[in-house]
Parts: sequence; structure tokens; C-alpha cells
Amino acid sequence: MREKLYQTMIELTNGKWSSSLIRGFTQSKASKRIIPSYINFFNISIQDTIQKREDFTTLHDFFIRKVKEESRPIDLTPNSIISPVDATIETFGDITEKGLFYVKQKTYTLQDMLGSEKIASSFQNGKYIVLYLSPAEYHRIHSPVDGKILNQYILGKKSYPVNKWGLQFGKQTISGNYRMLTELEMPNEKKCIHIKVGAMFVNSIELTNKSNAWKKGEEIGYFSFGSTVVMLFEEGSVEFSSAVHPGKFVRMGENVANML
Repeated sequence: MREKLYQTMIELTNGKWSSSLIRGFTQSKASKRIIPSYINFFNISIQDTIQKREDFTTLHDFFIRKVKEESRPIDLTPNSIISPVDATIETFGDITEKGLFYVKQKTYTLQDMLGSEKIASSFQNGKYIVLYLSPAEYHRIHSPVDGKILNQYILGKKSYPVNKWGLQFGKQTISGNYRMLTELEMPNEKKCIHIKVGAMFVNSIELTNKSNAWKKGEEIGYFSFGSTVVMLFEEGSVEFSSAVHPGKFVRMGENVANML
């Protein structure tokens, strides 16, 4: 009953009009006035931001704030895979032989997630990790590895909440939302899919890196609101770090897995 009620309420409020209204406000000069309240409400530390609080012209500018390079040291161990974002580890684990993985006791399929049976077949028996960014986090996205871009495409049109309620009560939130997928060849010649999942209302993922290869730790884009990153790995290509566990907060640059 709660799940049905939640889905109905989201459908009633999540539309083009609401998204346009919120996007317009967050990018307006008037939104600058609520930045202090936003910082206080989410208890955001701004000690590592490059700009001073008074220098942000809109709330959107604050959403996509940059941080000092030294505040996000990159694990440069050759076989390491880093977190591409500041986020909470929602879950991680093994993908089944049938291409299934699980988030908040909901079942997802690789084919739904990736939109291609051929691409999905490469990740059966592989591994996955789901990283959730709250509206309070640093919203810039970075590369988890040195990698050659094999394929990049967009799926989905509409987005639903990706917070814990959205994952628990939503309809296939991760595999149904608007998302940008990047297929990478890692240094161990195995493939990784880096999936940037849009969030409700401000459904925007902007690429700032248009090159054909990514360098570990370099910025590749940003979210315009809280969102989620999912990473999928081929069978036998990686193992997760022993420090990784659900609910742990990780900063961009921290080791989350190692290539085999």
C-alpha cells in the first residue's frame, strides 16, 4: 500500500512543469538568497570549496561547486579503481549468471539497465556497485580508472527519486531513470560500464570531458542535483576493497576496488 501511494504521489508531482519550475529557480539570481539556508539545512562544509560562499551567483552554481584539488587525493595505485564521486555506498556485490543484481531488495536486470542484450551479456557473473549522492554532496563526476571509451549513449527520459525511499518504493528506479552510460576498456583489458543516473526534477547530467579516453581522477562531468552512479564490471576483472561496505561514505578518489 505504501509503495503504491508513494508511486502515485511521485507521478502526480514529477513532470515537465515541476522540473522546469525548479530548474528555473535554481538557476535564477533570486536563488542566491537561499544558499546560506541550504548550507545550514544540509550541514555542508564549504572549507574545501574553491569559491567563497558569497561568490556563488545561483543555487545551481553552488550545486556544481568545485573543490580544492588537495581535498580529494587520488589513489594512484596502478590497479586501483576509485570512487568517481562523493557518495554513500548504497550496495555492491555479484551479478548473477542470468544478469540479475539487487538494490533495496528489488531485482534489476542488466538488459533493462544497459538497453542491449549484447552489452549485457559481457557483464553476466560480473560485479556491481551503487553510489548515492545526496543533494548536499559535491556533484562533480570523475573517472574511476584510466580507460578508453568504447561506447557512450543515453537511455530513459523521465527520472524518479534515487534516495532510499525512491530505491525502496519506486518502479525500477535505477534502470528506468534517464541515464548516461559510458563503456570503458580498463588497463587490464577488461570492460567497465560507468552509469550516471539522473534524479527527480532536475534531470541533468552534463559532460565536461569530450575526449576518447579518461584518466583516473580527472573530471568528466557533473550532476545538477543529487543522483546516483552505478559501476558494472566484467567477470573476473575486479575485487572490491575490504573497506567497502553498504552505508559507508566515500570521497571521490578513494579506493573502492582493485583490478585483477
